[in-house]
Amino acid sequence: MNSPMHSPGTLIVAMLVLAAGTYGFRLAGPLLRSRLTFPPRAERLMETSAIVLLASLVATTALTEAHGAAGIARPFGVAVAGVLAWRKVPFLAVGLAAAVATAVLRLVGVE
Repeated sequence: MNSPMHSPGTLIVAMLVLAAGTYGFRLAGPLLRSRLTFPPRAERLMETSAIVLLASLVATTALTEAHGAAGIARPFGVAVAGVLAWRKVPFLAVGLAAAVATAVLRLVGVE
């Protein structure tokens, strides 16, 4: 028997609430941008924090697996992707090159 927390109705309501909240946050940006002003230092800090957050996400995903190190193949693939993205190669080619680089290393036995 389904508990109230696992019923289809509860799941649908939760999804709708999350969708409405996400839409509200996305809509608030353009609507409030002209009404709110931040000091230039705060704007630079927010821009920098977004870059730092993205870099930490990439590092965590690239370098760890479960509770240990990811090995060599995955970080190598991420490095290939980073270099190609920096060189402004199209996104599809970046993704394919990273996957191929990782797959080739794993094919020859490098984890």
